[in-house]
Amino acid sequence: MTKRICVVGAGRWGKNHVKTLAGLGCLGGIVDPDAEGRRALAESHPQARVFAALPEALACGFDGYTVATPAETHCQIAAAILEAGFPVLVEKPLALSSAEARRLAELAKKKNVNLMVGHVLLFHPAIRKIKQLIEADKIGRLQYLYSNRLNLGTVRKEENILWSFAPHDISIFQYFIGKRPTEIVSRGGIFLQPNIHDTTMTVLAYPGAVVGHIFVSWLHPYKEHRLVLIGSKGMLSFDDASDDKNIHFYEKGIDWVQGEPKKREGPTEAIQYSRAQPLTEELAYFVDRIGAGTVQIAGAESAVEVLEILEEATRSLLSPAPAPAPRPAEKKQYFVHPTSFVDENVEIGEGTKIWHFSHIQSNTRIGKNCSFGQNVNVGNNVVIGDHVKVQNNVSIYEGVILEDYVFCGPSMVFTNILFPRCKYPQRGSQFYLKTLVKEGASIGANATIVCGHTLGRHSFIGAGAVVTRDVPDYALMVGVPARRVGWCANAGRSRQVQRPRGLPQVQTGVRAGDETLRPASS
Repeated sequence: MTKRICVVGAGRWGKNHVKTLAGLGCLGGIVDPDAEGRRALAESHPQARVFAALPEALACGFDGYTVATPAETHCQIAAAILEAGFPVLVEKPLALSSAEARRLAELAKKKNVNLMVGHVLLFHPAIRKIKQLIEADKIGRLQYLYSNRLNLGTVRKEENILWSFAPHDISIFQYFIGKRPTEIVSRGGIFLQPNIHDTTMTVLAYPGAVVGHIFVSWLHPYKEHRLVLIGSKGMLSFDDASDDKNIHFYEKGIDWVQGEPKKREGPTEAIQYSRAQPLTEELAYFVDRIGAGTVQIAGAESAVEVLEILEEATRSLLSPAPAPAPRPAEKKQYFVHPTSFVDENVEIGEGTKIWHFSHIQSNTRIGKNCSFGQNVNVGNNVVIGDHVKVQNNVSIYEGVILEDYVFCGPSMVFTNILFPRCKYPQRGSQFYLKTLVKEGASIGANATIVCGHTLGRHSFIGAGAVVTRDVPDYALMVGVPARRVGWCANAGRSRQVQRPRGLPQVQTGVRAGDETLRPASS
């Protein structure tokens, strides 16, 4: 059965809704407050009923509605349609604030009807094709992307260029990356009207070291709607304002050869894609999901997310200092005992547990599935890998790096300054010597690691030992100062070498030919 859709607002952009829905055979009604406009619409679209106001159209019970009125009316009109229990597609922005948009999203959920926003470029076949190319690893790991949306004209009086042009680009970035930006910085210029920016440059930093920038302006000598993506294997470019509108893949990049950057110049390929009209694809998608499925693209959550990013960009634009990006409340995937403290700007991986009376200081990164016992202090800027176990009464000071599967026994000690003086303080990272404990190393109870050294992979430091020099991979170290007395396999089994006088006997019993055991040579 053909769905009947009513268009609310048949002005500059709404008339495209009317024309497109008529072409799809779905145009059922039109709401236009202008009497002369209604007469013209009734003549050109006799199959549709024409109304002067929304309540009359709602009383007719169309299958769905689209809203293409001025932005300041979107929230009120969308709320009325949702309250009546009908699905609706609202042109961007969904509302003038993320709070209003969130209320509309909650209302749609309560009424169990679909709510879409007119992020029409998410339905552009070229954008859909680029998404497929990213997922197919055509350009490798995405590193950088930028969008230029430039033109001369269509100057708004009610909104600045950021809110007028950039929602399209933000929605595309979110569609490609699928994660929220961690930092947003926006700067721009005001030239035509007081307090309304005519050009802006917005930089967004995303997890995984992905960076994007969006340059928008209505004071530009020529039209350009260009999107460029840079990956580890190649690059993509698409300019929707060009004559051919092709997607181009460039097999170009920078490779590192013997420590030197070398330019890679491969062939250029034109990527084929469907040339269907984005608005047709968008409205067909909306119609297809009425009563038949939830909205996966350009849904209510997408609208809220874009508005939140726009708001943060606006705060940055109007502020002399960069503003941090909004961070939604995160459900902690790790455990911290109520008696312990975790400072700000700390990363803690999933499954990690921090027990009684411990303190994790700022700018520290801790991996997943780690365990910190009672009374553990982790200093500023410390880096700790996955599956690390730290026993009671251990302090890990700035300058220490623990790789995966490191074991720190009870009351063992790290240092970070060789010649400490209370009278002449040596504070700051420039004074601290680095200590690196590599994967799988174990440090026994009460051992001391003098700073500035590396403990090799799967090395084993005996209880009470004092390490004063680098430790090889798989070495078994005991004594003061610590000496190598054997080699250890990955699992900790040991083979004795010549025993220094005064040191205890080392347990043997390793099978000959154990491939995980380092040869017993000095």
